[in-house]
Amino acid sequence: MTDETDATPASGNGDAVQQAQDFGADPLQVRDSDHYADEYVEGFVDKWDDLIDWKKRYESEGSFFVDLLKSRGVKSVLDVATGTGFHSVRLIEEGFETVSVDGSPEMLAKAFENGKNYGGHILRVVHADWRWLNRDVHGEFDAVICLGNSFTHLFSERDRRKALAEFYAVLKHDGVLILDQRNYDTILDNGFSSKHTYYYCGDQVSAEPEYVDEGLARFRYDFPDKSQYHLNMFPLRKEYVRRLLREVGFQHVETYGDFQESFSADEPDFLVHVAEKNYIKSLVDKTSYSSAVNTAREYYNSDDADNFYYHVWGGEDIHVGLYEHPTEEIAPASVRTVATMASKGQFTKDTHVLDVGAGYGGAARYLARTYGCKVTCLNLSEVENDRNRQHNTEQGLDHLIDVVDGSFEDLPFDDNTFHVIWSQDAMLHSGDRVRVLQEVSRVLKPGGEFIFTDPMAADSADKAGLRPILDRLHLESMGSPAFYRRELSRLGMDVVEFDDRTPQLATHYGRVLEELQKREDDISQHVSEEYRTRMKAGLKHWVEGGRAGNLAWGIFHARS
Repeated sequence: MTDETDATPASGNGDAVQQAQDFGADPLQVRDSDHYADEYVEGFVDKWDDLIDWKKRYESEGSFFVDLLKSRGVKSVLDVATGTGFHSVRLIEEGFETVSVDGSPEMLAKAFENGKNYGGHILRVVHADWRWLNRDVHGEFDAVICLGNSFTHLFSERDRRKALAEFYAVLKHDGVLILDQRNYDTILDNGFSSKHTYYYCGDQVSAEPEYVDEGLARFRYDFPDKSQYHLNMFPLRKEYVRRLLREVGFQHVETYGDFQESFSADEPDFLVHVAEKNYIKSLVDKTSYSSAVNTAREYYNSDDADNFYYHVWGGEDIHVGLYEHPTEEIAPASVRTVATMASKGQFTKDTHVLDVGAGYGGAARYLARTYGCKVTCLNLSEVENDRNRQHNTEQGLDHLIDVVDGSFEDLPFDDNTFHVIWSQDAMLHSGDRVRVLQEVSRVLKPGGEFIFTDPMAADSADKAGLRPILDRLHLESMGSPAFYRRELSRLGMDVVEFDDRTPQLATHYGRVLEELQKREDDISQHVSEEYRTRMKAGLKHWVEGGRAGNLAWGIFHARS
């Protein structure tokens, strides 16, 4: 395998003396993992450094990868997509013990030459195929890096799983894999555009797709001398890659967009996945939380947020209400949502419910009080959880309700534990909603019920119209009705019903805004002016988004 940014297969009409790429009669039908070796012909390899421009790449990338590795105490690195050697040379210069692997002998030869030319380094090169990596590479490493969009050369899921298993096996017990890819989601969904700020820095050289579908991204590379080459790659979607990494055994996966921890889904050209092998004994260890979950946790743990939600909603429910009229009080409308959701499920005293993102626990107390069932509350905010426990004791329900600190992206419960999983307006705070749904499916008993609400993007939403809301929440995307139907179906769950109550979303946020403005003198004793100002602006965005048809909300009822 080789590195798209450091070296890659070729096709086209270069000089007559150069070997031509061979894609056969119909290049769009070439969807084979083994074809990469034929694409990286000598002429293309010789020109690849013109495309990436080592000096500009060094400046644009900065110390991102070096800092990631040093922060984890990494000493030894296996560069499995060496290409023409950019990252191998960089890591050697930073003092890392580096072994350089590639599936293309042409690339390795160029990398070895570059090592000598850039600092007189003698690269330790190994010609190996990822799928049989441990046959040719011996020993264990602190880190494996697979950069330059190289992983997209694998066209079958079997090959991808095998390669990741080989990466996993060559790592030490606490090792880390760093794997990057193009942002194919935005290419597939919105068409191609690229700033070429970080990866392709060469002047007068272009790298653009000439054909894209869900199973192929065929890129064309044009050089100043009129030579042209091609690469056929598989357009990997971000969440698919993250899922594969976890299923192979990596314990924690964090994703960056163009080296930024926070980003919107459509912005970055490239995504960088950082997958940790280290086994986390306690899933409630806060250091294991994703950046999105930590952002939400810090927000809800703040004095301003806690006091605002506690005083505006009365400290019971902090979710969207169902209003009988636009001027109804927030509290009864919020309780009506809980009662309506509960009416859709089967609850008895023998039912064990998991409330995912339980907030102050209002729904848990309603269910325990009404049906006598046992409820476990899982929530990321320790401040909210303390209030939840206090209310449970005061209302004599603490024998039926447990409150657990934790993240919904890693539920600290055994498989097949709960009869009903319940969630209200919480999953939008995850940067990995697919992961949340996988965890829900895992801990739900066969035949169990999943009842939830979530503020969503409408299926036909104007993405620009969502931007103020996403920025406010520090999120890259929102779920949608179509997203939840698709992902629940993929997990083998039947969507029994989506009770669409979208107009209630704008009504609810409008009522919260009115309440804040009406009671501002009183609320100002508990909540800072800066927070109130930001909150009023954010609430207006929600109201405007709902009225513009860009948002959706309702009650999902699914069964495993």
